[in-house]
Amino acid sequence: MTAQRQVHRQITHDIADQLRLKYPEKSPTSDRHIDFPGYMNTFVPDVVAVREGKAPAPNGRWRYADIDLVVEVPCDSTAHYDYGPKLHAYATAEVPLYFIADPTSAKCHLFSHPKDGDYRRRLTVAFGLDVDLAAAPIGLVLKTEDFPRD
Repeated sequence: MTAQRQVHRQITHDIADQLRLKYPEKSPTSDRHIDFPGYMNTFVPDVVAVREGKAPAPNGRWRYADIDLVVEVPCDSTAHYDYGPKLHAYATAEVPLYFIADPTSAKCHLFSHPKDGDYRRRLTVAFGLDVDLAAAPIGLVLKTEDFPRD
């Protein structure tokens, strides 16, 4: 496993572990295909938090309308998509929160309040600082002090 993949895995596992505090019944999912609005917008987010009480569609995939949070951890080969087409697709789908933990810049980006294909609020914090999701559907504080850097 490359060093970059190792960092990616550590961050996604850390975030999923923290989300289990809020989503104990249904662990946060990862590596699942989800169909978002738009042409060829089937993505496989790194971590997805699905609202409690929701079930997959008959095709076995989660519905984008049931998602509270999408998390992406960019690497060199995916950063363009995470900050471009995925950002637009998640906003168009009105996913309440889109969180990017970028180990290259050692920064986290939280996008919220989607409307008309864009997020109206954006928060950027350095790794090591808490990200307060208490006012959002998630209702917890995400700790980033253990996120490794590239």
